[in-house]
Amino acid sequence: MTRRLFVSIALTLLYCGVVYSQPGQSLAASDVQAIRAAGKKIARAHVAKLPMQAGDWLEKTPEPGQTFDEYVASNPNRRTGRHTTIYIQPIGSFSKEQQVVIGRVKELLSLYFGFPVKELAGIGLQEIPPTALRNDQEIGHPQILTTYVFEQLLLPRRPADAVAVLGLTMTDLWPGPETRLRFAFGQGSLGDRIGIYSLARYGNAAGSKAERQLFLHRSLKVPLHEMGHMLGITHCTAFECGMNASNHVEELDRNHLGFCPECEQKVWWACRLDPVERYESLVKFAKKNKLPTDERLWRSSLNHLR
Repeated sequence: MTRRLFVSIALTLLYCGVVYSQPGQSLAASDVQAIRAAGKKIARAHVAKLPMQAGDWLEKTPEPGQTFDEYVASNPNRRTGRHTTIYIQPIGSFSKEQQVVIGRVKELLSLYFGFPVKELAGIGLQEIPPTALRNDQEIGHPQILTTYVFEQLLLPRRPADAVAVLGLTMTDLWPGPETRLRFAFGQGSLGDRIGIYSLARYGNAAGSKAERQLFLHRSLKVPLHEMGHMLGITHCTAFECGMNASNHVEELDRNHLGFCPECEQKVWWACRLDPVERYESLVKFAKKNKLPTDERLWRSSLNHLR
């Protein structure tokens, strides 16, 4: 056992009482109980879901939510001896400023879920046929059909060791006529370990300081949300949470970057993470990237665990 692994386990025992077995092995019932106990501790840092506003996702699409116990019982995608890496699949081109943001997205994904993040060779927009593009006059710009991305681009290219492949594009997304949605910020599969999200509606990555910061914050929220889906986590309806759905950009801005205590337990369990070590890393990331609201939430959660 390496010194780092020993320190990680010691921290977990001290603060949470969780002892993680090797990937591919089941957690003991006592470990699950310890995760529940840690979730109750950090609940003091979170708030219940606020009343919906007109046009919000839950007003148009009521959902039941998902408890930690329901999540575990669903046998979701999670860390195993074979599934060890998150992959980013770029689709189309990106400016220098957008590439800087993508680098921060990759960093946060790795810190949040505990997997190394690798980038696959890019796919040009010319590879997408006209049948997979939508040009709605009301929208005013082209949109990529997400089902085509899933079936023709991501699944065939998914590496064997992928816990998830997340497509990333500057082109707007359309999830198809059966959804009755005009666009999607992103979309993730609960079972196929693939997802896609677009930066098209997040603002100006090369604008003023405030515009750049807003673009960064939006660009961080959606990949965490879609990665949650790829781990089998459904939309949260109990708390203000990064797994809340967003029907429009104003709702996206109200939603949290971090997950709630119920969804955090799912991440700890699925990714076999040391909550204390993880929060320490997240606090540093938020401070470095000038995300004060997220820094306060993660620091408060860390203090409650201690």
